[in-house]
Amino acid sequence: MEIKKYLLAEATKFETPYYIINGSSKGKTVMITAGVHGKEIASILSAKRLVALLKKNKLRIEFGTLIIVPVVNRKAFKRRIRGIPDLNRTFPRKWKDKARHPLSAALFRLAKKYRPSWYIDLHEANGLSKINPRVLGQTLIAHPKSKAIPAIKRIADHLNRSIVQKSRHFTMRLRTLPAGSGRHAAFHLLKAKAVTVETCWSMPMSTRINFQMKILEKLLAEANLI
Repeated sequence: MEIKKYLLAEATKFETPYYIINGSSKGKTVMITAGVHGKEIASILSAKRLVALLKKNKLRIEFGTLIIVPVVNRKAFKRRIRGIPDLNRTFPRKWKDKARHPLSAALFRLAKKYRPSWYIDLHEANGLSKINPRVLGQTLIAHPKSKAIPAIKRIADHLNRSIVQKSRHFTMRLRTLPAGSGRHAAFHLLKAKAVTVETCWSMPMSTRINFQMKILEKLLAEANLI
């Protein structure tokens, strides 16, 4: 396993690290992004923890390639805000379109270069979807026509078996995002199995990180990287 660090949007005020981890054997490419929204802290800490585990060899990528961008929007993260503008509305909508922000442009170029089979975008949201179907907390989201649906259903079922409080159970949400989101671009333009992970930020930080880490590990297993 080989881990290399690079810089996204290098030599700009938006510069942020990302990592490419290559397994010893050929396989699929998975891309993980976190911190598209700067105040969704558990997603960022989970991505950073994943990098740390890989560096310490406590988790190994055996097949294929893993790309991790732990904090996409560092400026928003430093201020603990969603981001101005909302970065998740600035990705290309069609092939002829350009991204509307230097960060989303750089991130999409990276994704376009590697053409990941899976694109996993880590987020957090208000509320518990098991109680209120209108909210996004505790959801795994994919496009209604995504080939990722069987995998995320298996993951949600697996997680829920170990969650005692049913109100905290994960639900699978099949929906389109507004054009301009990272998941929308990955699914429609790159044909990736694009998944948005949303934990509920009213729960303790350690609980949210634990959920995100379990989801990531299961998704990496579904993609046959580990």
